[in-house]
Amino acid sequence: MKKQELLKERYSDEDLAEFRKLIEEKIESAEKQLALYQSVYKNGSFNGTDDTAPTFKSYDDGNKTMSREANRQLALRLEKFIRDLKNALIRIENKSYGICRETGKLINKERLVLVPHATLSIEAKNKQK
Repeated sequence: MKKQELLKERYSDEDLAEFRKLIEEKIESAEKQLALYQSVYKNGSFNGTDDTAPTFKSYDDGNKTMSREANRQLALRLEKFIRDLKNALIRIENKSYGICRETGKLINKERLVLVPHATLSIEAKNKQK
């Protein structure tokens, strides 16, 4: 089959509506989680005078810094995940959602349920390794 013929194959409008609902739910959940991570690493959970105390607490301070950094990394990953999900919504609007960008074939529906922002089929993903 030629790539042009494969591109004519796509998910039905009903399937796309189901995927849209799933993606919107995931975005909503991820945005709530992102707000939580951001509040922790931006504001910190300590607003007292602990940092001005004259005692030596380098281990404790390092722990707090590592925790804030871990939350910042999680927030960055979530931001990328949300961006990828929003790009998937654009593909739904364009009716190109679920089409592998390498092979032009439909991505397995079960894969899209698990990874709704996927742009590669398992076949194409395995070829990248």
